[in-house]
Amino acid sequence: MHLKYESQLREPLVKGNKNYHQVTEDIISPIEAKPTTLWYVGFYIAVALLMFGVYSVYREVTYGIGQWNLNKTIGWGWDITNFVWWVGIGHAGTLISAILLLFRQGWRTGVNRAAEAMTIFAVMCAGQFPIFHMGRVWMAFFCLPYANSRGPLWVNFNSPLLWDVFAISTYFTVSLLFWYSGLLPDFATVRDRAKTKLRKNLYGTAAFGWTGSTKHWQRHESLSLVLAGLSTPLVLSVHTIVSFDFATSVIPGWHTTIFPPYFVAGAIFSGFAMVQSLMLIVRKVFALEDYITLGHIEAMNKVIVLTGSIVGIAYLTELFMGWYSQNKFEGYTFWYSRAYLFSPYGWSYWGMMACNVLSPQIFWFRKMRRNVFVTFFMSVIVNIGMWFERFVIIVTSLYRDYLPSSWSVYYSPSKYEIGFYLGTFGLFFTCFFLFAKYFPVIAVAEIKYVLKTTGDNYKEKMGHLEHASAEVFAHSGHGHTTVDNHSSN
Repeated sequence: MHLKYESQLREPLVKGNKNYHQVTEDIISPIEAKPTTLWYVGFYIAVALLMFGVYSVYREVTYGIGQWNLNKTIGWGWDITNFVWWVGIGHAGTLISAILLLFRQGWRTGVNRAAEAMTIFAVMCAGQFPIFHMGRVWMAFFCLPYANSRGPLWVNFNSPLLWDVFAISTYFTVSLLFWYSGLLPDFATVRDRAKTKLRKNLYGTAAFGWTGSTKHWQRHESLSLVLAGLSTPLVLSVHTIVSFDFATSVIPGWHTTIFPPYFVAGAIFSGFAMVQSLMLIVRKVFALEDYITLGHIEAMNKVIVLTGSIVGIAYLTELFMGWYSQNKFEGYTFWYSRAYLFSPYGWSYWGMMACNVLSPQIFWFRKMRRNVFVTFFMSVIVNIGMWFERFVIIVTSLYRDYLPSSWSVYYSPSKYEIGFYLGTFGLFFTCFFLFAKYFPVIAVAEIKYVLKTTGDNYKEKMGHLEHASAEVFAHSGHGHTTVDNHSSN
């Protein structure tokens, strides 16, 4: 009887004495309440940042790429650094949703909804950077291979930036479908609880007529598995293709075969850190400690320490190859431009090493993995470190060319480059504030699915049942033995 329930040794994924109704109340109630003053303050700050970003982009489009401090050798600066950084952050959502769904990992249910939303918003931020980097943004359609009147003039399929267009648009589409299909049952729940006609109509339209029938659930399950199967190779391919922006070039510090796996590990690393940052705030603000438990936080910190260690090995491999290859240009890039502390950009390399390799090792200790404050602080540190990594790869490989006459002056971003970056934060948090207010931040239907196997009170009940059945079994076994002994006598 108890075989379909999880092991008693495993930590419950839902704390407290919860039933189905209580789960719905806890997660849906914050959506139905009016926004708090704190929500308005955060939302307006995000919108203000977004407006500053819009103005910065307007300056760049109107007056040209000269508004950014790009120069002879550094043709890529903050914009491509931030592009790769945002794509990396967008990785964890689909990983948590797709790969952990296929492996039937129950702990994903508390964090997957917000992680998927984070993926979509991060990819929206990332996609802007290559477009505006073109300078003549109205030429963006040249990236799309459609039937046209330009005769033999087609897009250059040898360009990794074109591969980015395909990879990121596919990734965004599949992630959006995955996220939205998971929301359907929850939208229907909000619709059925709605007090006003407008609310009922809006959520009813969003729910696409979901009734909760067996056929609907069967289709939902099938669609989830198909999208998870499509997303899994995308998780690996998208950041691999982003790494090809560098790895297919001949610039020292870039043309290295370790880039694809190292970029993917780094993307999962930074993505999980961003999920931790957002989920810890949501957990506190919406009082969802019973659903986003210390077990969830610990599981994600295990992924962070694993991927951080992989990234560390990649950094050391680069240094080793810079020395072992005996290529003086590679050696100069890795050992002087980056690893030498007193080189112009040495601070960024050692900042990257400290944030990405050394600091996550604290998570080898269980007490640290389960400490909320340490986890939040570390999640911020990791994302700062991953930004440093992208900056190091781009700027330290470009600022010293083969000709000393073309060596650039010290590169620092203009206020409009900084403004564009802050604007993407504004877009991200504007979207996330709206998501947190009007959408269930935890998948109600999926929490209910795992409640009977991993809920606190159900586990406790099953523990008592198992204990009782074991005692009955022991007594009955003893009785048989007595009978057998008597009969043998």
